Amino acid sequence: METSKQAEIDPQDIKQRSFKGVIALTSRTFVLQVIALVATFILTVLLDPATFGIFFVVTAIVNFLNYFSDIGLAAALIQKSEEPTDEDLATTFTIQQIMITFIVIVALLLSQYIGKFYRFDAGGLFLLRALIISFFLSSLKTIPSVLLERKLNFTKLIIPQIIESLTFYSVAIVLAYYKVGVASFAWAAIFRGITGTVALYIIAPWKPSLQIVPSSAKKLLSFGLPYQANSFLALLKDDLLTVFLGKILPFSAIGYIGWAKKWAEIALRLIMDNIIKVTFPAYSRLQVKPELLTKAIHKSLVFLSLLSFPIAVGMMFMIHPIIEVIPRYIKWEPAILSFYLFTISSILATLSSPLINALNALGKVKYTFIMMLIWTVLTWALVPFMVFKFGFNGVAMASVIIGLTSFMPLMFIRKIIPIIFISQIIKPLMATIGMVVVLFLVRMITKSSLERIILGSLMGFATYIFLIYLMMEQEIKPYILLLFHPKIENKI
Repeated sequence: METSKQAEIDPQDIKQRSFKGVIALTSRTFVLQVIALVATFILTVLLDPATFGIFFVVTAIVNFLNYFSDIGLAAALIQKSEEPTDEDLATTFTIQQIMITFIVIVALLLSQYIGKFYRFDAGGLFLLRALIISFFLSSLKTIPSVLLERKLNFTKLIIPQIIESLTFYSVAIVLAYYKVGVASFAWAAIFRGITGTVALYIIAPWKPSLQIVPSSAKKLLSFGLPYQANSFLALLKDDLLTVFLGKILPFSAIGYIGWAKKWAEIALRLIMDNIIKVTFPAYSRLQVKPELLTKAIHKSLVFLSLLSFPIAVGMMFMIHPIIEVIPRYIKWEPAILSFYLFTISSILATLSSPLINALNALGKVKYTFIMMLIWTVLTWALVPFMVFKFGFNGVAMASVIIGLTSFMPLMFIRKIIPIIFISQIIKPLMATIGMVVVLFLVRMITKSSLERIILGSLMGFATYIFLIYLMMEQEIKPYILLLFHPKIENKI
């Protein structure tokens, strides 16, 4: 039996909902990022690099298990042009839970052997088992999340994430303060899984149903399997690599890599992730209207560069003074070079991600598969060699080299729709260059790191805003009006 059909959303409404979705996600994710940044800073003061290294390796192991839990069915539900039926939802949920239950049982049975392989202590083994359990809890959230994403209702979707983040970091900080060590992350993960699942079902009620309809499964898998093939390559490229590095490098080195990557990708997590999350369902709805889809991709590129460029560059200028100001933070100084390199890599990823997203929304997963295959081969060819030559910094060096191939998504998308790339990013890039000049001047005239942080932040931000206002006032004005006057009709 079909669910009630959702009223068709016209293109203008899709654009407005998408913009509001990005604002809702970004504003609320800003809260999440503030929580995460403050909490991570506290944890990196309380805990040593080796503890963080164990956490990153164990997280990568569980992420590796996560690949086998979905086979792309959730993405197929979002990408589907018509409204999913009750049979679609039940089939996806049932297949997913059968796979996850099997994976969880096997993983728990093998956890002792995995712990011995990596020489985890009791805390590391407990963390592995806790993340396996939280992985099962997170799988229960798939269908409610999909339903909210299809409706572009990201305002509700972000609430459970805020609850999860507050729970995780609160528990982790309290336990770290009492010197529980790596087990702090274990208890935090369990409590996060419980509170997040309960919160999502309260906000988006859905009654789980166990049923597999062959016709529904076949249709969903026709998109899901190729899509999941890309996810598998991403898994090999990222998480399996971390698992591999965890065996050949000390946990302290993994901690440095994780620390550098986390801080370098602030712009990606705060800006890109939110825009990508909104644009995939929005692009999917516009896939039959290529002219509007082209315009939507252009707008995504503008806003990604507009917001992510200054954050990334600002962090590059501020990270060293921050380490100098805080005595107990000096232990992370060996990771600064990796931080700079990962930041460059993250900027390149910011520009290619919306194009990959558009290819997936158009159902052109063969193109994304080709790119992921190339990037995976490059990663496994370069990273071990660079690590052998340059130590843990080689991971970030390889990341920059691979990032230089970000032109490939543009090459593929232009075979389908006419994308004009440079003109979308040139103005934010020019404003960022102006910001860099000011930050260099601040560095020259300031004597202390604290002065550099305060004056650089204020003058850099003011310079960027001023230049953007001069160059892009007419382009961003409709979005500002829509933000503060949502009932006004704006052609955005």
